Amino acid sequence: MHPRRPDGFDGLGYRGGGREEPGPGARPFGSASEPGHWVTSPPDIPGSRNLHWGEKTPPYGAGTPLGGAGLNEEPSLGAGGPGAEQLNRFAGFGIGLASLFTENVLAHPCIVLRRQCQVNYHARNYHLTPFTIVNIMYSINKTQGPRALWKGMGSTFIVQGITLGTEGIISEFTPLPRELSHKWNLKQIGGHLLLKGLTHVIAMPFYSASLVETVQSEIIRDNPGILDCVKEGLGRVVGMGVPHSKRLLPLMVLTFPTALHGVLHYVISSIVQKLVLFVLKRDGSHNLPTESSASVQSMLDAYFPELIASFAASLCADVMLYPLETVLHRLHIQGTRTIIDNTDLGYEVLPINTQYEGMRDCINTIKREEGMPGFYKGFGAVIVQYTLHVAVLQLTKIIYSTLLQNVS
Repeated sequence: MHPRRPDGFDGLGYRGGGREEPGPGARPFGSASEPGHWVTSPPDIPGSRNLHWGEKTPPYGAGTPLGGAGLNEEPSLGAGGPGAEQLNRFAGFGIGLASLFTENVLAHPCIVLRRQCQVNYHARNYHLTPFTIVNIMYSINKTQGPRALWKGMGSTFIVQGITLGTEGIISEFTPLPRELSHKWNLKQIGGHLLLKGLTHVIAMPFYSASLVETVQSEIIRDNPGILDCVKEGLGRVVGMGVPHSKRLLPLMVLTFPTALHGVLHYVISSIVQKLVLFVLKRDGSHNLPTESSASVQSMLDAYFPELIASFAASLCADVMLYPLETVLHRLHIQGTRTIIDNTDLGYEVLPINTQYEGMRDCINTIKREEGMPGFYKGFGAVIVQYTLHVAVLQLTKIIYSTLLQNVS
């Protein structure tokens, strides 16, 4: 029994926006024996779309920079056999998974400490360097156990899922474009940014609930259910659920700063990502691997431009918007009766009793009482987070390079 898949289809490299022309001898996707509608778009994992050099993976059998093998030939990957070709095919996919794991799981303790420092207006130690952050992580882990640094991770995934689902639903039932075409205009850009803003506004109450779970001290915290984030978010919308104080800001007051932060983060990261990707591909275009000079290192380097661009984009957006994020988190946490860890000592708890009237009052209060460094409380956690990300990417690259060398 043969798999019902087009001979020219490389699943990890297919992008839903269009289809490439089949190579010499390859059957078209739309043939009667191989229905094209079976082709589906894979998960958007960084690195999985760069199995070959270029924005789109050519069909298996079309001429590629890796050697131009025919339909009945294996691509020339140096001295490697089918094992090297198979490992090479999934190298970018594995590196992308490692990047996602680092960004969403391994770096979560940094996110927890970063948010706790941002909302802690009592703190005398601002933790602007990674050295003090690592020290306070050790203290909290010693007094409360490892769970104190991994709290709220499930709710962060729920918020990401709500955000993606909301964006997809709005784009399906409205003319707002989810993606921009190459021939974009100002109207399309405006509609696209409006879609991003509406998505963040709808996900806002669930983001607030997730933020509370992330910064709430483990000492006084009950074991929350996996869907408590959804329940508390809906409760805040309808005005029911967990009792809050009178200092709780209405969702309408939080709408503008939430949408502003979300749209600016998207714009900055998109611009930086495209610039970095353009520079990397322009610099690497003169060193494309060919049939005569294919090497393990050059093939592996072909997977990294998109990952590096995504890493740089996220880093730049987080650094540039860190003061706005501090203000946003303080507004969201106000009036929720949240008790956080003492980020100066690591073994006490502190209540959050702020009385900001809005975004402008919060900015003026921080500037007056804590100074300009007050907007950057916990910035050392960002340095630790992205240093860890770089280390994992580099380690993954070394592992795949070693495996490819052994196979070849």
